[in-house]
Amino acid sequence: MIVLITSIACLLVGAGIGFSIFRYVLKQQFKAKMQEAETESENIKKTKLLEVKEKFLNKKAELEKEVAQRNQRLQQTENRLKQRELAINQRGDDLNRKRAEADAIRENLEAQLTVIDRKKEELEKLQQEEIVRLEAIAGISADEARERLVESLKEEAKTAAQSYINDIMDEAKLAANKEAKRIVVQSIQRVATETAIENSVTVFHIESDEMKGRIIGREGRNIRALEAATGVEIVVDDTPEAIVLSAFDPVRREIARLALHQLVTDGRIHPARIEEVVAKVRKQVEEEIVETGKRTTIDLGIHGLHPELIRIIGKMKYRSSYGQNLLQHARETANLCAIMASELGLNPKKAKRAGLLHDIGKVPDDEPELPHALYGMKIAEKYKEKPDICNAIGAHHDEVEMTSLLAPIVQVCDAISGARPGARREIVEAYIKRLNDLEQLAMSYPGVTKTYAIQAGRELRVIVGADKIDDQQTESLSGEIAKKIQDEMTYPGQVKITVIRETRSVSFAK
Repeated sequence: MIVLITSIACLLVGAGIGFSIFRYVLKQQFKAKMQEAETESENIKKTKLLEVKEKFLNKKAELEKEVAQRNQRLQQTENRLKQRELAINQRGDDLNRKRAEADAIRENLEAQLTVIDRKKEELEKLQQEEIVRLEAIAGISADEARERLVESLKEEAKTAAQSYINDIMDEAKLAANKEAKRIVVQSIQRVATETAIENSVTVFHIESDEMKGRIIGREGRNIRALEAATGVEIVVDDTPEAIVLSAFDPVRREIARLALHQLVTDGRIHPARIEEVVAKVRKQVEEEIVETGKRTTIDLGIHGLHPELIRIIGKMKYRSSYGQNLLQHARETANLCAIMASELGLNPKKAKRAGLLHDIGKVPDDEPELPHALYGMKIAEKYKEKPDICNAIGAHHDEVEMTSLLAPIVQVCDAISGARPGARREIVEAYIKRLNDLEQLAMSYPGVTKTYAIQAGRELRVIVGADKIDDQQTESLSGEIAKKIQDEMTYPGQVKITVIRETRSVSFAK
């Protein structure tokens, strides 16, 4: 028991010693940890202090830089203000100097005005004295002298004006015939087209191309005989079922056409037969020419013409001028001359006679060197036509002086007949191109919506937008288009430009 107790006591003593040792070790470890933690906290503290110090220095540098920039800007602003103040002070000095100069000039002007007023008063006084002296010398007052002077000037002006009027009237009487002719021509003439085609070929149609060989003949003898008999060039080419007769003399072309027609119809084609048929056809054509001339004179009521003149008139049927049949033109001119002569109180029969004969120089039997008007006048004189009719024939193109009233009438009516729309023709391509050019020229202007060339290109209608161009611009636009047409285009007569501006309001009832 004692032993057990002793053992337990020893264990207890040993356990107490061990616990003391354990506690000491723990205490030492705790001190070591505390020291380590203190060391680490000191290091962290130093690191944070360094970082804070660095940030503080950076912020300080930035603030110092910003302050320096602000100070620099303030310094620049201050310098500008000082310069502006100096400039303002300089301007103020200049204004003061100019004000002083202006005051000096004004004082000088006032002094000069005072002197001028004084001299003016002196001049008025002297003028009154002179007026009184002149009135005493003349024995009349200044008002009476003024009235007399005015009356004298009025009489002198009336005399000069009357003299001027008389001179103008005399000059107008001398130029009345020419001026009246110009006015009438410009008023009623629509100028003919600028390009016309002269017919110089006739196409003769055949039933089959086999006939071409018969017309040519063996080794070409038939065609040579036909050309020699008629004086017409006969062109036989690859054109199907056609032969071309070429000659500038329309009568010879007609004779060749009729002769060919008879030969082809008859079927007998050889040189002897050709000469016989051509002679026969020539006689028939001559008879037809005379018959046409007689029928024309009877239709127009013209009598007493020389037979040769009747033949020449009939020959006009086979002649064209700028694409217009010459006989039809002569008949039309004769009727116009009769109407115009009746309106003017002249002899319509003589005017009709002159109108019918005015182009007889265009169908000569030979080739004269004279213009057709002068040659026609010589033909009329040769066959005993009256002098006023001969003068009208020769003067209708101003190649001789007009000596009768028939001459301007024939000239005007010739222009009317030749220039009416459709009387004469021009090349279709050129005509269409001219119309297109007119429309395109007007379309090039701003505000133009549509253009129409009408009356064979003698009028151009331009439609403009009412919201784009006002009335004043519309008036100026027509003048601008007219000037551009004059400068850039070639055209016969005159072109009327009509600019149309209209406002439309459209609503729909549903």
